[in-house]
Amino acid sequence: MPWTDRSGRLSVLKASVFVALFAPAIWIFYRLMAGYYMAEPAKSVNHELGLWAFRLLLISLTITPAMQIFRLPRLIIIRRMVGVAAFAYAFSHICAYAAMQNFHIGKVIHEIFARFYLTIGFVGLLILGVLTATSVDAAVRKMGTRAWLRLHRLVYLAAILALVHYFIQSKLIVTEPTIFAGLFLWLMAYRLVLWLTRPRVASHPVTLLALSFTASALTMVGEAAGYILFTRIDGMKVFDANFTFVAGIRPGWIVLIVGTAIFVLALVRGGKTVAPSRATAVV
Repeated sequence: MPWTDRSGRLSVLKASVFVALFAPAIWIFYRLMAGYYMAEPAKSVNHELGLWAFRLLLISLTITPAMQIFRLPRLIIIRRMVGVAAFAYAFSHICAYAAMQNFHIGKVIHEIFARFYLTIGFVGLLILGVLTATSVDAAVRKMGTRAWLRLHRLVYLAAILALVHYFIQSKLIVTEPTIFAGLFLWLMAYRLVLWLTRPRVASHPVTLLALSFTASALTMVGEAAGYILFTRIDGMKVFDANFTFVAGIRPGWIVLIVGTAIFVLALVRGGKTVAPSRATAVV
């Protein structure tokens, strides 16, 4: 059950997360009923559902590093639940898009294949669907641990496709997807260090601080490069804005703030890190 651990006992952690996962949907429904989405209700709901799908996907990818860095192995019991919730919101996202097309399924299918950002978003949804269907213990036993791990590493591809989908859909206002891209980069860099070294090295505060500065710098450079390649906006001015703060706090700095917070918390926690098994290290 979503509120019990493997021994069948009530888990306060699982129960709390299970309830919390419904909160975004309830909030979106409330705002819909209260008339906050009067202009284009289906479009607004579609956007909110897609945003929460990606947020939850990113949270699911955060669980493994959090287990190791902060010595919280019990977080493993919520990873599957968060991943399934990400798929549920993503599926609701495409259902809301169908509502925007008055549930004209033929038109929805045509649009998915005709528009690149819809195509890659749909492929990402299919990947999440496969991962959700095979997330049960029976699938692990039937496929074997090694094959199951290889399959579920496709979650990284799903996240990349979701990011590209988000960037294209956002058009010129790409601040939030840029922040998410920077955080995703940090998570992937952590996994790379973990793969090349050991959990103790990957979770060491010095490594975490280095990852934070690297992800922040690459976010700043990537943001400027994106404006140079895909818009008529001067990318160098965007890069320079990181150091003038005239346009507010740029995404690169937010990535650094989050990374620094992880570094500080790692220092506070101290002690030994948790060495992950093959099963827990997958995502």
